[in-house]
Amino acid sequence: MTRNAVTAAGAPAPGGPYSHGVEAHGFFYTAGFSPHHPETGEVAETVTAQTQQVMANLEAVLSARGLTFDDVVKTTVHLSSLEHFAEFNEAYQAYFTPPYPVRTTVGSELMGFDVEIDLVAAIPEGK
Repeated sequence: MTRNAVTAAGAPAPGGPYSHGVEAHGFFYTAGFSPHHPETGEVAETVTAQTQQVMANLEAVLSARGLTFDDVVKTTVHLSSLEHFAEFNEAYQAYFTPPYPVRTTVGSELMGFDVEIDLVAAIPEGK
């Protein structure tokens, strides 16, 4: 099996021994991204703004591989509290068009922020 790692300049640097994304078997898998701004490390206060920053971080990684949100087939969302779901969902839905990717949303203990997302994208032939 061949794995190709991708690092994106426009996303926060990995905080441990992991890649921003890895390509394998025709799919592109990303790490879970937090809402840290890639240049300042700051985290926005609202769930809406955190969701937007997470999506910007993910978009940078997708773009580094030549992909877009249209190529995404699966997301996993971690929320610090499921009470944030409605606010998160309103911000999240702006990034996808039908047919929407499948999604799993879970309540998780996060480290000082409210939203973390990872995703899987299908790599179109020829990309």
